[in-house]
Amino acid sequence: MDFKNYIAIVEDFPIKGISFKDITPLIGDKDAFRASIKEMAKVAEEFKPTIIVGPESRGFIFGCPLAYEMNLGFAPIRKPGKLPRKTVEKEYSLEYGTNKLAMHVDAVKKGDRVVIVDDLLATGGTIKAAIELIESLGAKVVGCVFLIELTDLKGRELFKDVPTASLINYPY
Repeated sequence: MDFKNYIAIVEDFPIKGISFKDITPLIGDKDAFRASIKEMAKVAEEFKPTIIVGPESRGFIFGCPLAYEMNLGFAPIRKPGKLPRKTVEKEYSLEYGTNKLAMHVDAVKKGDRVVIVDDLLATGGTIKAAIELIESLGAKVVGCVFLIELTDLKGRELFKDVPTASLINYPY
């Protein structure tokens, strides 16, 4: 299945100059959504994960059904203040400032083999911070799987040692 047929390109959203890749047509089509999860599972199986992790919020959209498909658990990464129990946090740099990610301290365990799943890989800053957060808890990130990758932004270069796959590639 050509998943690009289910991505709507919205020019100048949210600001002028951005070419937004809208995944809602894909997740709204039962056959395309299911096929994308099955394809992600095929890729992720090669990494032999013990748990799937997804960053807020679109990582949840793909991570939860992927974990279900692979008969694995799912652990969320969220913004600080959104998780009810004890968390660890990781601050990371953005183009104009900083942001933070948080995860429950018991979300992954020492020795877990983690696959991170998200809808889009762009500059890679969020995923690099997620990898550092997960590994601070003693787990190992063994792979990353994305629906879309904006290849010209070279995000995967921030975490070259982690095998990374995407189902759809756009230059930008």
